[in-house]
Amino acid sequence: MMNIKVFKFGGASVKDAPAIENLQSILRRYPDDKIVVVISAMGKTTNFLEKVLAAYHDNSADVPVLVDELQRQHVSVAEQLLPDPGGVVDALCKLFTQLRERLTISPSQNYDFDYDQIVSFGELLSTTLISGYLNHAGIPNMWLDARRLVRTDSTYREGRIDWEITARQVREGVEAGLSQGGVVLTQGFIGGTAENLTTTLGREGSDFSAAIFAHVLDAESVTIWKDVPGLLNADPKRFDDAVKLERIPYEEALELTFYGASIIHPKTLKPLQNKQIPLYVKSFASPDDEGSVITNCRLSTVIPSYIVKDNQVLITLFPKDFSFMGVDNLSIIFSLLAKYRVKINMMQNSALSLSICTDNVGDRLKKCMAELRKNNYKVKYNAPVQLITIRHYTPEAVEKAVGIKKLLMRQTSRATVQFVVEP
Repeated sequence: MMNIKVFKFGGASVKDAPAIENLQSILRRYPDDKIVVVISAMGKTTNFLEKVLAAYHDNSADVPVLVDELQRQHVSVAEQLLPDPGGVVDALCKLFTQLRERLTISPSQNYDFDYDQIVSFGELLSTTLISGYLNHAGIPNMWLDARRLVRTDSTYREGRIDWEITARQVREGVEAGLSQGGVVLTQGFIGGTAENLTTTLGREGSDFSAAIFAHVLDAESVTIWKDVPGLLNADPKRFDDAVKLERIPYEEALELTFYGASIIHPKTLKPLQNKQIPLYVKSFASPDDEGSVITNCRLSTVIPSYIVKDNQVLITLFPKDFSFMGVDNLSIIFSLLAKYRVKINMMQNSALSLSICTDNVGDRLKKCMAELRKNNYKVKYNAPVQLITIRHYTPEAVEKAVGIKKLLMRQTSRATVQFVVEP
């Protein structure tokens, strides 16, 4: 295919009417480029739809009130952007009708399935609104449904990609869209099964969506437009002296995302590295600034990078028969963690115990711990706890990040140190 740039705009970059106007001004800077635009839900819409989902599962009378509020928010943005918003508002109302109809069905026993069918409306709404606005603003575009392009299995909330089918469908859809001129516009975060059921790719999965499109299209680059000047060595909301990392090799960025750096979804980088596609992180508020790039290069400057994960759970397992924590026990434990998709963020074992720090994945974690108990393990846990990771650590960096917090577990390697602490 022809040289293509993939642009991803996250929720903050499309949160309101001025932000969407800024998006179109960014696109105008690339009049001669073939661009695929991947867009997230607007602002905090995903959080709001998660609230709708919780009310739906609780059979709460708040469900219609919440949906009405979300509809007003989207219609208001359309009315601010368009002198004649009728067509776009009609399209939005059709989606809200579909959402309301879905919410009349009794909740299933599979919360993750319901999550994907309901929360996925955020991306459909944002792209429908933005597509209509861009056409009005003189930027013709073709709206493509990512549920018909990105094929996944039925692992709800963490769909696994069928790369062969996805490649064929994405190429066909994007080629048809670009052949008509303008840009191609689609949703991040969502995909679909062979049975036409909606799946999602994991929280904040729009970055991964952009990488999927770039990989199968052999794109020349991916640009993620953020509310920060580039990749930083720490969250500026936690560390007021955070600095920008100008150029980062794929391997270092993979390590940072593995440990939980929130700037990029952890699955994003490997598809790009495999085809040597550079990833740019740029500020949507200052699009002329250089930003940061992840590419095939050497790490030029080694400074500590800080990653802090909240709402963690520290679990310690003990075999009740006092056997050693050997391969047989580890095999049972890891198979159950995999079954319930419980990710290990940090791990230590001794002769008689195994301790893991993991994300609090709610019901899945509770079910996993219950089954571990049935398998003759004593389970102790601390929650919530905080996981602090420092890449390229120094004694000063450790003191700065951990200070006098109560330490529950520590692990050190050549380049990385991790601490589980009480928040």
